[in-house]
Amino acid sequence: MTTAFFVTGTDTEVGKTTVAAGLLHAARKAGFSTAAAKPVASGCEVTADGLRNGDALALLGECSLPMRYEQVNPFAFEPAIAPHLAAREVGIELTAALMAESVRRMLALQADFSLVEGAGGWRVPLAGGENLSDLAIMLGLPVILVVGVRLGCINHALLSAEAIERDGLRLAGWVANIVDPATSRLEENLATLADRLPAPCLGQVPRLSAATPAQVAACLDLQLLR
Repeated sequence: MTTAFFVTGTDTEVGKTTVAAGLLHAARKAGFSTAAAKPVASGCEVTADGLRNGDALALLGECSLPMRYEQVNPFAFEPAIAPHLAAREVGIELTAALMAESVRRMLALQADFSLVEGAGGWRVPLAGGENLSDLAIMLGLPVILVVGVRLGCINHALLSAEAIERDGLRLAGWVANIVDPATSRLEENLATLADRLPAPCLGQVPRLSAATPAQVAACLDLQLLR
């Protein structure tokens, strides 16, 4: 059975790619074929092969189906700024429909387990008043929320979950990524998130130095996805 999810975060720099790569690794370890897309990425490096983004490369490394970089990351921009601004600087009108066309080609590969990773949080702007959330809506994918656990994360997580539900999409699960292990009352915060978020916690990822997908995968339980 083919399963696909949209991965978003409570903010930027909360470990979306770290978790997404871990989820893909866990799926591969379970014997599933995998594919992924990060439709837009800013902050790319100029290489002999063209612009390359480290997050997109990490996802590509966990795809079991043969994929080209451009299939994973069709819209790559050099400046490390908001994607819609980076696109505007090179004359591209970045819309949900434009990205959806590329993502659907990845989904058409029909991997057992596919992920589409967003950029930043749920309401990242696109052209024409659209948001990146419109891409998830257009694709109709259930959502996995990566919660960057630090001071203020409860508010960010609950607001994100409310927005996802209001947009008519299902929150399939969430992951607690401990970005600040010194967070006061850490266990109590995690318990509050588990009590308030309307989906299962797929796992807690501790603060790891140069975390590998295998290390992250060991913290996750794909069977909890609903």
